[in-house]
Amino acid sequence: MQTVLITGASRGIGRATALLAAARGWPIAINYREDERAAADTAAEVQRQGARATTVRGDVSVESDVIAMFSRAQAALGPLGGVVINAGIVAPAMRLADMSAERLQRMFQVNVMGAYLCAREAARVLARSRGGNGGSVVIVSSAAARLGSPGEYVDYAGSKAAVDTLAIGLGKELGPEGVRVNAVRPGMIETGIHATSGDPDRARKLGAAAPLGRAGRPEEIAEAIVWLLSDAASYVTGSVLDVAGGR
Repeated sequence: MQTVLITGASRGIGRATALLAAARGWPIAINYREDERAAADTAAEVQRQGARATTVRGDVSVESDVIAMFSRAQAALGPLGGVVINAGIVAPAMRLADMSAERLQRMFQVNVMGAYLCAREAARVLARSRGGNGGSVVIVSSAAARLGSPGEYVDYAGSKAAVDTLAIGLGKELGPEGVRVNAVRPGMIETGIHATSGDPDRARKLGAAAPLGRAGRPEEIAEAIVWLLSDAASYVTGSVLDVAGGR
């Protein structure tokens, strides 16, 4: 049994991961930024499955929030054994030439700086040389990192390419510390994030063009994440796993 902190766990892939991990009996720290009700609902469902849960509010792009998030999670549930870096944003679809500097700054502040801050804190609490017990870190990337998302959001795609590199490099850095680091690249997944891009039906429409002929479900991504967290993936680190229906 290991305690797992999941960022952005109140909905979508984060919530699905929390529920699947809870089914294994793992205590879950559920991070959220604004939707306290959704986070509480996720926590209640985790507890209904017989696992312990706590909610921790925090913006991953704010250093003090990230530090406090890790501290509160451990105070409530004990030492962490796993961290899922899932929180991220997307913005309305448009070409790069039409994007404002403010949009670009926010995209990279949340998706890149936020991931790096969370990964840094994970390294601090999990590394054996710092008093940790080792563990596993899984970063949620996107197939956009290799597809580029032309005409829609090349900024988002670029931010996810950065976290792929983070997983590869940090996996090598933390291997001797007993910490595995990997990334999962989802394809078109049926979550609410597509509404933010201005096209709530985007996953269904584009998912139909995947070799498997459909969009994916959050639960399918959660299966990959929980596997990477588990001892079943004990010889996997510095890897980027596509779960994209063949796209």
